[in-house]
Amino acid sequence: MSRLILFNKPYGVLSQFTDKGMTAPADGPRATLSDYIDVPGVYPAGRLDRDSEGLLILTDDGALQARISSPKHKMPKTYLAQVEGEPDAAALAALARGVTLNDGPTRPATVRRIDPPMLWDRDPPVRYRKSVPDSWLELTITEGRNRQVRRMTAAVGFPTLRLVRWRIGGWEIGDLGLGKWREVDGTVINGR
Repeated sequence: MSRLILFNKPYGVLSQFTDKGMTAPADGPRATLSDYIDVPGVYPAGRLDRDSEGLLILTDDGALQARISSPKHKMPKTYLAQVEGEPDAAALAALARGVTLNDGPTRPATVRRIDPPMLWDRDPPVRYRKSVPDSWLELTITEGRNRQVRRMTAAVGFPTLRLVRWRIGGWEIGDLGLGKWREVDGTVINGR
């Protein structure tokens, strides 16, 4: 039976177990998965940028890892994005159609404005600007290019301030605390 771990990755943590070969930043070594998870033989199924938070799935099954992370399987990934400004209907429609980035057009996304979600505090907090409002979007994509959601919201004029991956396929964070993990059944949910 495959091992499958759901991890609520904090901001600032690398989506890998080591930081070998990297020059240490002036403020010291960077946090990695090994600071939170001590389970031998599991590896991330996909990545989550250091400055993004939320759901990261780890497994010991290479085929399952590929099924979760490969764009060819079109497994939906849902993000909660705090953006600068208040996207109008035209911006939301552009995201829903797909936008053209420097590496080509994205697949269509499911997108909607949401009320600010009840999330853990981020450390460091998101910068606050009195003169510029912010709002929250829920975006579901079926590919996973480098910094894709951030680039998509910027392409329609609303830069992302905070990004939380909430769901991958049928797995979601739910009540999983920040920096915590739990093992679940390795059955693929909502995969193709």
